[in-house]
Amino acid sequence: MVRTFIVFAICIAQFSARAQKELCVGAYFTEEQGRSFLQGQVPQNTESWKQRAAEVQKHLTEGMEITVWPAIPAGKPVIHSKKVMDGYTVENVFFESLPGFYVTGNLYRPIKKQKSYAGILCPHGHGNNPEGRFREQTQKRCATLARMGAVVFVWDMIGQGDSRQCTHNLEKGLKLQTINSRRALEFLLSLPEIDSNRIAMTGESGGGTQTFMLTALDNRIKVAVPCVMVSAHFFGGCSCESGMPVHKKGSYQTTNAEIAALTAPRPMLLISNGSDWTKNNPEVEFPYLQKVYSLYGKQNSVELVHLPEEKHDYGPSKRKAMYLFMAKHLALDIQQVSDKTGNIDESKSAVLEQSQLEVFNNTHPLPANAVRGNDAVTKLLDY
Repeated sequence: MVRTFIVFAICIAQFSARAQKELCVGAYFTEEQGRSFLQGQVPQNTESWKQRAAEVQKHLTEGMEITVWPAIPAGKPVIHSKKVMDGYTVENVFFESLPGFYVTGNLYRPIKKQKSYAGILCPHGHGNNPEGRFREQTQKRCATLARMGAVVFVWDMIGQGDSRQCTHNLEKGLKLQTINSRRALEFLLSLPEIDSNRIAMTGESGGGTQTFMLTALDNRIKVAVPCVMVSAHFFGGCSCESGMPVHKKGSYQTTNAEIAALTAPRPMLLISNGSDWTKNNPEVEFPYLQKVYSLYGKQNSVELVHLPEEKHDYGPSKRKAMYLFMAKHLALDIQQVSDKTGNIDESKSAVLEQSQLEVFNNTHPLPANAVRGNDAVTKLLDY
């Protein structure tokens, strides 16, 4: 947790130097301002909510400069270095999101044969030592979901892991990471065994931001679990979250809590704790989301697990809450990962060495057409 907050502090320090008037960075609102704003946005009826949701979605795409999604590059994904584990396999993957920019990650698949499989996107949050998808909490999450019967894909934030074609504090990092998230979704859906009606997404911290942002923009995601991120007063402290004007434009204003509400009426679980910007979820954000969901008659489709004594991570108790929610809504087999008393047993979910999970090596080098450097990557975003 300490390392994660250090990374956030570095992001904010680097980012604030270039922050503009219409960028809402970090704790842009006070807690009371966030509470007051959200209370003022409670929709009166379904029609008013649909109009507001369309407005929020419009400002998201315009603020990210993604009013038109880029074409999918023609090259096929490369999947290599299959590792057979206890009940699942792990493979190393890379594919293009833009011509010359590569998404890098790992694909976890169940060994047990099924007619079809749920697909789960697992973006990771900020943090290091080790970074991102190599962290224990990330590997445990992906492996356990695979043992429950889902096909799982985890990929690097830009500037982390194998994704070294630009730095993480790229000025338009939010745009690039959102494009990468959508390409990750399309990669998962391209696998013939995937059931397109059982697609979910879950991540913590900055991965939580990726989760509710993409879910707000793409209805192909059927279930969402943003962990330790949904807040009415905190907007994300990194350029990959609040580095483009998606929250404010002139008289227009929104918050991450309202963006997360665009998930309705699809099932969503909030996971919060008592030590970060999600500490008010039981009194502020969750009641608001319940009111939005109630417009669809789906109040029970949004849930909250609040852990007041815990901190900012995707630790075991947070993962347990997510596993149970995913099992319920994706028809996964929770018994594959629980003992006789109902406790989650992650002991068969291995934590591999970084060298085993890295995508690029002597056999599979970074492709020759890969662009390098922030300026070159930024030019790709001006498609």
